[in-house]
Amino acid sequence: QVQVVESGGGSVQSGGSLRLSCAASGGDSVNYCLGWFRQAPGKAREGVATIHSDGNTNYADFVKGRFTISQDNGKNTLYLQMNSLKPEDTAMYWCAADFFPPWRGCNWNYWGQGTQVTVSS
Repeated sequence: QVQVVESGGGSVQSGGSLRLSCAASGGDSVNYCLGWFRQAPGKAREGVATIHSDGNTNYADFVKGRFTISQDNGKNTLYLQMNSLKPEDTAMYWCAADFFPPWRGCNWNYWGQGTQVTVSS
């Protein structure tokens, strides 16, 4: 019943900005994790940024100072503001989520369909 849908990808020039959005609905557990992942052609999937119900956020080193993850709890929407984009940021980006009881941790059980981000020089 959990549904994750992301949007906001596109094509921009190096140094430009994009904001990705993710609507994650259907979770009924108190604890949750929400995050962004990406995968470029020929590369492994990597985590970009996460936010948890305990209030903690986490960023990959390669996006710190450039990307910001945020959440609108009232609208169940997750955002990734991406500034100072670089060609190496080009990838398919996914929103992922999990909703879980206190006795287990986040397993990233639910994923969106992905949205493409292309950064050209």
